[in-house]
Formats: sequence, structure tokens, C-alpha cells
Amino acid sequence: MTPRPTVVEISNGAAIRLIAGREITTRVRSKAFVWTTVALVAAVVLGGVLLHLVGSQSDSAQKVGVTPEASGVAEQLVALGSVIGTTVETQEVDSAEAAEPLLKDGTVSAVVTGTDPLTVLVHTELPDALAPVLGSLAQQEALSSAVTDLGGDPGEVGREIAQAAPDVTALEPEPERDSAQVVAGFVAGILLFISLMTAGQLVAQGVVEEKSSRVVELLLATVRPWQLMAGKVLGIGVIGLTQVVLVVGAGAGTAAVLGLVDASSINLGVTALWVIVWFVVGFTMYALALAALSALVSRQEDVGSVTAPIMTLMMIPYLIGVSIAPWDPNNPLVVWLSFVPFCAPMLMPIRIALGEVAPWEVAVSLGLSLALIPVLVWLAGRIYSNAVLRSGGRIKLKDALTAS
Repeated sequence: MTPRPTVVEISNGAAIRLIAGREITTRVRSKAFVWTTVALVAAVVLGGVLLHLVGSQSDSAQKVGVTPEASGVAEQLVALGSVIGTTVETQEVDSAEAAEPLLKDGTVSAVVTGTDPLTVLVHTELPDALAPVLGSLAQQEALSSAVTDLGGDPGEVGREIAQAAPDVTALEPEPERDSAQVVAGFVAGILLFISLMTAGQLVAQGVVEEKSSRVVELLLATVRPWQLMAGKVLGIGVIGLTQVVLVVGAGAGTAAVLGLVDASSINLGVTALWVIVWFVVGFTMYALALAALSALVSRQEDVGSVTAPIMTLMMIPYLIGVSIAPWDPNNPLVVWLSFVPFCAPMLMPIRIALGEVAPWEVAVSLGLSLALIPVLVWLAGRIYSNAVLRSGGRIKLKDALTAS
């Protein structure tokens, strides 16, 4: 008599851990995961370096040489530059001849050699940043000359003119935007979309791959369908979370080291933490939906047809998030969608980064998404369990829900 095989019962937790461990081991060793992670980290770091370089160049001072004949305009150059928004530094130059090598090697951008009329020496052309400064100086010098001819004090008149400014009242003033917050919100939206899209597709492709290769039949001889689905979602979720943590950490570290947020009111640590939290919440919702729908088909080429509604649902908050939210975070469409599950994971982090959301709003949005997850677990588990072992053509969603 042939002895019956021994069936080893394992707990739900152990089964899920085994499946998750298998997914993690498989995905971590894939070149696609490694290179995608490296590319994302490099993009964030290089982006931060580029912003730093651009900011440094925009803040760099314009150096202007002044000969002894024009030394009296040095203070006016600096004052006019501050009014116009250009930082000007002056440097004494012995003569026009001595200025030539300084202009050629870039030590100074221009040299003022005379004041009546204002005479400026440049190497090739006058920099755009200096044109309005020197233009205003020429007008002041002409005015001073006219005031002197009339017997007045040109210095006092010059001070009055420099301090004069219109009193402007805006009926609907534009709110001041912190550039670092805008960039952080923009990057958060793009990163979450890429990460959720990539991880969600891995779940969908993995389900169909196992189903088409009949590997799922071997696995279900040991574990239950819902355990297999939960383990797959958990394993790929850990991989996606690791990727997001690395990218967010690299971005936050780069911003902190280069001082990109020193003058900003953004709380970089809190923003980074919320990006990670919302990735976990968003991935859980999208992965459960994609795993269930992918079980309805048996071929990779059919995956797109069943997952298209979820991918479209993912695109809507992403497009709104990167096109409207960074510039108008209080837009009613942005605000209301940031409370809607499936939309909240991409919109609420942007609003948090911009500092345009109250704590109670975050709590309500997060609570609604978390409340939906148990429903998705039950629904996805039922569809997956009823469809994953059925091969052949596409299974109707209604049949997967009602099958016993």
C-alpha cells in the first residue's frame, strides 16, 4: 500500500512571509530593478546639483571696475543695483589701459571710465544684468549735471530719486510661492506616480506570468489563493518602498547638503516622511486592484486591457497634481480630489509639501484611504481566488465575483 504524502500545515503569516520573501529575492536580483533605482537616485541628485548651480549663477554679483575719474559713482552703482535686483560689486581700476586685461580675463564685466557723459568700457558687449543699472546711472548723471547748472545739490536730488517708488495696491494679489516648496511638490508628484506605476505593473505582470506558466497551480497546492496574493503584494511593496526610500533619502540629503532649502519654510523631513507614507497607502490600494484584475486573464498581452481602468485612474490625479497643484494648491478640484481614495496618494503629498493643508485634512484623507483598504482586501481576494486557477480566455469580472 502506497503511503499517503504528509501535508504540512503552515500558518497564514508564515505562508505570506514565504511568498513575500520569494518575490523580494527575485526582484532584487533583477537588473531592471537595480538600474531603475540607480537611475532614479542619480536623477534626483543631479537635479539638486543643477538647481544649486543655477541658483549660484543667478545670485552671482556683477563686478564693475571704476577708474579714478569716475570713483564718485561707485556707491550709486551698488545702490541702483539693489533697487533693480542685481548685485553689483565695484573694483578700483587705475586707468582704462589697466582695465583691458581685467575685461579680457573676466575679472570685471564692465569699467566706468567717465561720468560726463557716462562712459563704459566692455570686452565684447554689455551684460544684460548691467544694462538697466548703467542706463539708470547715465540718467542720474545727466540729471545731476542739469541740477548743478541750476545751482542745486545733485547729491540730495539723487538720494530723493533713488528712494522714490510707487505705492502699488493689488486688488487680488498673487500669493507668494516658496520656490523650494513648489519644486518639492512637483518632484513628490512625479516620484509617486513613477513608483506606483512601476510597482503596480510588477504585481499585474507577476500574477499573469505565474498563471500562464502554471506555476500558480504548484504554489496553490501549498498555500491558499489569498495568501499567494497577499504575499505577492507585500513582497513587491517592500521592493517599491525600498526604492522610494532610497530616492527620497537621496533627494532630501542632496537638498540639505547643498543648502537648497535653507531659505525656505519647507520642513524637508516631514515632507519626505509623508511621501513614504502615501506611497505605502497608494501602493496597497493600487496593487490589490491590479492583482485582482490581472487574475482575469492568462496572457501577458491581455494585461493592458484589464488594468487600463486602474491605470487611467492613476493618470488623472497625476496630471492634475503636476499641472495645477504646484501653482494653485487651493484649487477646488485639487482640494476635493486630495480626499478621494486612489487620488489622495498623489495629490495630498503635493499639498503637504506646499504647506497648504491643515493637519485635520491630512487625517481625514488618510483615514478615508485606510478605511477603503479592508474592502479592497476582501474584494480583491474574492476575485483573485475565483479567477487565478481558471485558464483560457478572459474571465468576466461578474463571474469572478459570483463564483463559489
